Amino acid sequence: MSLSAADVVGELKTLRKGRAIFTTPLADRIGPALRAACGILEDDGTVEVRRKLSDRLRPLVESLPDDLKIALLAAFAFEERARKPFYQERVHWAANTLDRDDRTVRRRIDEGIEQLAALVVAAAGPADRRTPGRGWHTEELRVTLALDQPVAEAFEFRRVVADADEIAVLDLALTLPATGGSGGSVRETDLGVDVFHGGVLAGRAMESSDRIGLPLRLPEPLRRGARHEVGLRFRANLREPRYVCVPRHPCDLFDLHVRFGERVPKRIVCEEKVSPAGGADRTRTGTALAADDAGEVHVRFRNLAPGFAYGIRWS
Repeated sequence: MSLSAADVVGELKTLRKGRAIFTTPLADRIGPALRAACGILEDDGTVEVRRKLSDRLRPLVESLPDDLKIALLAAFAFEERARKPFYQERVHWAANTLDRDDRTVRRRIDEGIEQLAALVVAAAGPADRRTPGRGWHTEELRVTLALDQPVAEAFEFRRVVADADEIAVLDLALTLPATGGSGGSVRETDLGVDVFHGGVLAGRAMESSDRIGLPLRLPEPLRRGARHEVGLRFRANLREPRYVCVPRHPCDLFDLHVRFGERVPKRIVCEEKVSPAGGADRTRTGTALAADDAGEVHVRFRNLAPGFAYGIRWS
């Protein structure tokens, strides 16, 4: 369905009543807009509905200005200290926390709900963003890359959501660009892969001169709306000073930690929604990043568009 901010606002105002997300049964309180935005299915029980609401809404609430964040964390009972049985009690808790009166906090909650609804709609994207034809999308991808090892090593933890029934294989892939000075084309054996949990690697194949396809067979087929987590380790000699995610399917969140150790490059740049082939263009500008005292950088991207590159490069 195509999400309307007005519909989301109306349903959020209904959700905040009573015990909010701790209402039982919770499914009766959730309308079609929030069901679509949070991936809530008809047969989901109260615990699953609560988890999906929290997973989708709380990170968006956390991104709001502090006063609106505190007001909404209380309104929806996300904040443990504000889990009172009545809405007005949670309003009063937020008022004490913010040193404001209850009437001011109620206005903050209404303002926050308007902003939250806009974020929910923006996060969902166009109506066809998660069509059954796509099969699945990544809800969260977390990568830790260690460059202070003899061979670069990356740990990848990915949570996917099925957008259709009977999803049995995830069509994963990894690109090792062969730049002019890299000394030859990429081979399948240039990449080491270990599956820690979540499936079985069903082989590997060169999809292009530098991209290696990695079909991952799942333990059992996923039904529409089901979530599944996988853990992988990759080892390879990087052929250019760059590490990016180029999603084939939509990706809600990409969180990347890179450890350089004692050999921190002079220049580290964040790349967001750029051409995957742009790594050789050293003239392109980007946001400069500074490594911390441990020689590490951390970047995070949301709502990644398929076919574009997100990550870092250095020199």
